[in-house]
Amino acid sequence: MQHALDVAYRYLGRRDRTVREVRQHLELKRVEPTTIDEAVADLARAGYLDDARYAVRFAEDRRSLDFWGAERIERKLQAVGVAAEHVRAALALYGAADEREAAVMVLRRRYPTPPASPRERERALGLLVRKGYAPEVAYAAIRAHEAEGT
Repeated sequence: MQHALDVAYRYLGRRDRTVREVRQHLELKRVEPTTIDEAVADLARAGYLDDARYAVRFAEDRRSLDFWGAERIERKLQAVGVAAEHVRAALALYGAADEREAAVMVLRRRYPTPPASPRERERALGLLVRKGYAPEVAYAAIRAHEAEGT
């Protein structure tokens, strides 16, 4: 059991992880399944593993550092094994207005002057969709950015 905890602590020392990530890491290190269950339970009780907290921090970081949209954040959290209710709770911290404003920030950084031609608008739309913004949010952000420039 102590070996499993030591391996998990080293793994968690680099950055926060989800329960699934820690389980997979311990499995790769050939730790027995019952020992993995015990270690994960101990880590959760001690506060080292908390998928809800992970989801909130991840969403905050990706929104403020990388300007990701809700869809991309949701996909990434699901990929690392965060439960749907934790993902919804983390994304609920941002309203529709916050989502649109974040998309406008992306446009301001990439396009200091609003896109003027249909081709530029299409590129701006593609950028926002790749960042994880829903198409309707991306369109609204492009219109808002254009309104700022007039």
